[in-house]
Amino acid sequence: MARQRKESLLLPQLLKKIAPTIGAKVYVEPEWGIAGQITFRDGKKRYFRYNTLDLNPVGASDIAKDKDYANVFMKRMGYRTVEGRAFYSNAWCKKIGSRRDITAAYRYARTLGLALSPSKGSSVIVKPNEGSHGSGVFLVGNKREFMRAMRHIFKENRVALVQRMVRGKDYRIVVLDDTVISAYERIPLSVVGDGSSSIKTLLKKKQKRFRGGGRDTRIELDDIRISHKLGMQKLALRSVPERGKRIYLLDNANLSSGGDAVDVTKPIHPEFKKMAIKLTRDMGLRLSGVDIMVAGDIRNAPKKYWVLEINAAPGLDHYVKTGLAQQKIVENLYLKVLRSLARGQ
Repeated sequence: MARQRKESLLLPQLLKKIAPTIGAKVYVEPEWGIAGQITFRDGKKRYFRYNTLDLNPVGASDIAKDKDYANVFMKRMGYRTVEGRAFYSNAWCKKIGSRRDITAAYRYARTLGLALSPSKGSSVIVKPNEGSHGSGVFLVGNKREFMRAMRHIFKENRVALVQRMVRGKDYRIVVLDDTVISAYERIPLSVVGDGSSSIKTLLKKKQKRFRGGGRDTRIELDDIRISHKLGMQKLALRSVPERGKRIYLLDNANLSSGGDAVDVTKPIHPEFKKMAIKLTRDMGLRLSGVDIMVAGDIRNAPKKYWVLEINAAPGLDHYVKTGLAQQKIVENLYLKVLRSLARGQ
């Protein structure tokens, strides 16, 4: 809980800073600092917890949290989603009377081209059906890796997704009503070799830079996903990459996991903006973070891309620490949210 508190302080602090602009007051629960109450001039009260405010409808928000359900509806409406299916832990299979267990999941992964051995076939993505920050996302290339990743997911989750691997650039588009507030490319956690330092040392240096820049991202050196990713590259934390060689440590590109952001708010192509705004509306949301994979560049007209997921409570804690311009974007976003809540919308 203490760690969750530390990583969730941005919104309460930000709301307390900007609320006086519209004559509102913010009270934050003092013990953990993650939940609060907003009192507007007319006495009306609204609430928030973590990154969730009284803005999106409850039903739409719950659907967005469930990646499998969200994909069902997005696909039905014609959006380009990633091919995949949900599978269940043994305990959950018994409870609901389903045969879609880990064995069935492996058979399905084989239909997506999963390799029988490390040298033959394709890779697939496995991840928890719910959750955020890219937690539990694995790229697996053979049966041994697949089973290991699925068992790891099922330790904490009863539903896992098996998806076809799609390649391209990973972007998040933040939408509020009919406006794209921000857009940025997300680059997975990585280090660049200097010819003498181990990957472990390079990661520690990166963590130090994060702290120096006020970014509270915590790189967990014992994260099973890091050892998995390094193992796929026949590397370990003690390995010393050659000078200039970039080594990727995770398969997800979330900023909360140590990824980097390249802002594309201004150059994003108008068609991607229209798509993200329409998808947000179609999913019954007002505020969302639309995650897409683009085989190309988001600055160009859409040709080949996939909607990875839609987030009803897009955390911007790490994005805001990437620069003064990004800080202003986030402040303006939440000021618009407060004004909307004050109007009763």
